[in-house]
Amino acid sequence: MLEMFKYDFMVNAFIVGILIAAIIPCIGTVVVLRRLSIMGDALSHISLAGVAAGLVFGINPILSAVVFAVIASLCIEKIRSAIPKYGEISTAVIMSFGIGLAAILSGFVTSGNFNSFLFGSLMAINPFEKYLIIGLSVVVLAMFLLLYRALFYVTFDEESARLAGIPVKLVTVIFTVLTAVTISISSRVVGTLVVSSMMVLPVAVSMQIAKSYKKTVVFSVLFSVFFVVTGLFLSYYLDLKPGGTIVMTGVLTLVATLLVKSFKERIKRAVKIRGED
Repeated sequence: MLEMFKYDFMVNAFIVGILIAAIIPCIGTVVVLRRLSIMGDALSHISLAGVAAGLVFGINPILSAVVFAVIASLCIEKIRSAIPKYGEISTAVIMSFGIGLAAILSGFVTSGNFNSFLFGSLMAINPFEKYLIIGLSVVVLAMFLLLYRALFYVTFDEESARLAGIPVKLVTVIFTVLTAVTISISSRVVGTLVVSSMMVLPVAVSMQIAKSYKKTVVFSVLFSVFFVVTGLFLSYYLDLKPGGTIVMTGVLTLVATLLVKSFKERIKRAVKIRGED
């Protein structure tokens, strides 16, 4: 079963995959609790446009995806602060721009490598991309831990965060940039079309069992690592696309968790009714 690890590309896929699995739910917890899931979709489409631009102009696609996504994230915050009453419009505009630009640029891509970014690829990670993803993952994780308390306040009550002296606007901009970087570097293993799902699924499962913000983050990371490791094993032995396999593992786990939770609540209600009788 472990014969796959004799191949360097599988070792690279697991190293990169587990690192990404650790940082995605850290960002995803805040995204879900602040109801910003659509921002993940917008930035993933912009990342795809960045990948296409990189392939067309001969630039590393992950690097160009990071640049595109960071610029887009700053534009989202700029538009949102300019028209706060209709802030969600900024995300919709950027997402539409990303889809349109990716569609146009994909027409000029001659390399078949572009398809590997749609649903992820195990064999496409080269040494430069591996070290780039490791470096950026460490930066994202360090920044998340550094801003942990501030993000907690901003997530649940921005007004209280301001009264506590937290620079809400600066924290929000930094968090948006971290989201952009996380989505961009995840595109190689998970794929740009399903990466936003990976921000939501581990958090959704974790929220069914966790009783606090801290436990939600910890359980989300554990579930995310489980999804990625299981997905990589299955995709290798069943010859499936890793991104889709990882996401389907997450969906099935969420369904199983909801069924178990519903079953336990029914038993609890039945025991309570019998006790009253």
